[in-house]
Amino acid sequence: MSAVLTGTAAAVPPPPPNPGDAEISASRAEADAKAARVGELTGRLTQAESRLQELMDDVSYKRELANKARVDLETAISEAEAARREATAARVQADAASRAVEESRRALDEFAAASYAQGSTVGSFSAYFGAKSPEDLLARAQLLEAVSSSSLNQLEQVTRDQGVAANLDAAARAALQKSEAKQAAADEAKKVAEQAQQVAVDAHTAQAAATAQLQSDKDAVERELVAARGEVNSLEAQRRQYGQWVEAKKREEEENARRAAAAAAVQAAAQAPRRPVAAPAAPSGSRVQTVINRALSQRGVIYAWGGGNYYGPTYGVRDGGVADSFGDYRKIGFDCSGLMMYAFAGVGVYLPHYSGYQYNSGRKVPLSQMAPGDMIFWGPGGGTHVALYLGGGMMVEAPHSGAVVRISPVRYGGIMPFVTRML
Repeated sequence: MSAVLTGTAAAVPPPPPNPGDAEISASRAEADAKAARVGELTGRLTQAESRLQELMDDVSYKRELANKARVDLETAISEAEAARREATAARVQADAASRAVEESRRALDEFAAASYAQGSTVGSFSAYFGAKSPEDLLARAQLLEAVSSSSLNQLEQVTRDQGVAANLDAAARAALQKSEAKQAAADEAKKVAEQAQQVAVDAHTAQAAATAQLQSDKDAVERELVAARGEVNSLEAQRRQYGQWVEAKKREEEENARRAAAAAAVQAAAQAPRRPVAAPAAPSGSRVQTVINRALSQRGVIYAWGGGNYYGPTYGVRDGGVADSFGDYRKIGFDCSGLMMYAFAGVGVYLPHYSGYQYNSGRKVPLSQMAPGDMIFWGPGGGTHVALYLGGGMMVEAPHSGAVVRISPVRYGGIMPFVTRML
């Protein structure tokens, strides 16, 4: 019965997008431009924030000046009120003094008039006439002097009081005028300070709005920068994916070529049992293909436990059990590890005659990544069985007593998770 290798490598999906160099360069240039714009806006925003702080400090200063102006105005108003009260009191005193003077003058005038009419009243020379005695004359003179002196003294005091009151009134009026001038100046200063404060507040408000707009512009450009960088990353990722696809496609084609070569070799071996099988699809001088060809060339040779070496099949040896029951020690053939010895000796690799040692002779490769020419093992430490992988899910092996070297599908029951790669 002939055996044919089947199966192909896992199909690679359709190619992903492959952005051109110009598209990637343009995307990078756009991202760089956005980054430069962000840098520019960051610088302007820093300046704007510094100016905003300066204006805030100016607002604080102008607010304190306005507070000072309000306090000064309140003080000026209080001083003006006190000056008004003093001026009012001084006028009251002056008015009272003036009335007293007028009253005194009127009294003196009345006294003089009465003295003149009666002829004996103090205040007239006639008061000295009609005196009946010197004592009476002296009394009249003393009385006249007393009345005149008292009245004159009173008049003089009233006049002085009136002068003082007038002076006080003048001083109070001057103080009032000064206080009212100070109040007017303080009121004007308050208006100027409040206007300056408002100007500072308006400037700060305008700067805050400009700063906020700059921040908004910066945030918007930063979002654009993130998007632009994302676009660059996306295009570069697509380029990487395309490169990976190209590599995967290349591996697929190489795997398919190896499978085709192995299939051709198997087909040739099936048509010409026990004869060396040429592999026309394999590259000239391929060491892997040499190993495969040597193993396939022994297809149909009897299994003999312990049989086989670097040069070909040999007599088997006794095992005291199953192999002896099949008479392997009387047969010329291969066991599983003997077949591997012969196959690899063709490329100068000399393996020991024990599958467990062969398992540790080369590089371990995950079973999922096995390739033609790898050795496959079963059992603990690979000590139960070994076969040579051909590709396409097929292998060549010397299976067991009573069988012959053959091509078989890979059996996964009890298989080791790694294959051994010698080449």
